[in-house]
Amino acid sequence: MLDQLSESTEMYLKAMVELGQGDKVAVGRLAGRLGVSNVSANEMVHRLTDQGLVSHTPYKGVELTETGQTAACSVLRRQRLWECFLYEHLKIEWAKLYELACALEHATAPEVTEALAVYLRDPKFCPRGNPIPSADGSFTPLNGVPLREAPLGVKVRVQAVNATETDLLRYLQERGILPGQELTFVEAAPMDGPLTLQVDGQEVALGLRLAEFVIVEGI
Repeated sequence: MLDQLSESTEMYLKAMVELGQGDKVAVGRLAGRLGVSNVSANEMVHRLTDQGLVSHTPYKGVELTETGQTAACSVLRRQRLWECFLYEHLKIEWAKLYELACALEHATAPEVTEALAVYLRDPKFCPRGNPIPSADGSFTPLNGVPLREAPLGVKVRVQAVNATETDLLRYLQERGILPGQELTFVEAAPMDGPLTLQVDGQEVALGLRLAEFVIVEGI
């Protein structure tokens, strides 16, 4: 069954790993991530439940079953390996990697995936700093926190960026908010206003939505 999943099914499963990291995900968050309506997301969740790929608890969210987790990690492995190849060997712009890798992941056979891993010398993280699942589907989740949860006035390092939209990734790229970059969370404006960051001696404003996608760790 896992070899016959549709592209839309794979996208839903992958999004659940990206959003949930093992926890339940609200259907509304899933819809927002994929740019579809809540109605469409609910319909797909029902289909995935019938296929045994997810478990849905009304009003609490959706979580992957063991079968769904295996399928999702397979998609993530393909996509993130392609990101590495595009970035390291074809010198593709960082902000475009996710979009281009997504187009390749659905047409990549298992033998190609593993040959790619060997060619790349089995990388553990993609250029956005996210872990690449191993061939058996296992991976160590990130131990950082979303930027908005970082302590004020303390220097932190960007561990990963899990935004997926090219425009958002380019916004971060242009402001130097990339994996490995050190920055300081200076101020949070009231009423859910933007965050003010200190990045390489420059002040940068970052909206709360985008800050959720930036994972940071202490130095």
